[in-house]
Amino acid sequence: MAERQLAGRSILILEDEFLIAMDVEQTCLDWGADKVTIVRALDQLGEDPFRQHEFDSAILDLRLGGSSTVDFAHRLHARGIPFVFATGMSEHNEIATGFPGVAIVSKPYSGEELLQSLIAAIESGELSRSA
Repeated sequence: MAERQLAGRSILILEDEFLIAMDVEQTCLDWGADKVTIVRALDQLGEDPFRQHEFDSAILDLRLGGSSTVDFAHRLHARGIPFVFATGMSEHNEIATGFPGVAIVSKPYSGEELLQSLIAAIESGELSRSA
């Protein structure tokens, strides 16, 4: 049942396009997420986003207002926080090389495609922690 696959999850969405962010937020909630936080610019993350925002997984647009989210993605990766890239950018090879195993979902995408990729990332992280 897709509606509950994100039950108990708190998701951070980095997306500067208002309508896309709202659509992804609603889809996450429809799939059972407990909390969804939208950040539309990197400076809104604050100095310590891991304390200022409650989240255990993330959906990242590759660029927010022209600024790259790659450094933040490295911080997520180092902390073992599952995430996916959702982007209209065509730099997939560069991202895939820097983040092996991290899904890159190309815009335009369906909500189901995006969340299935996020769920796969979450499940993969849980499997690697239990191994």
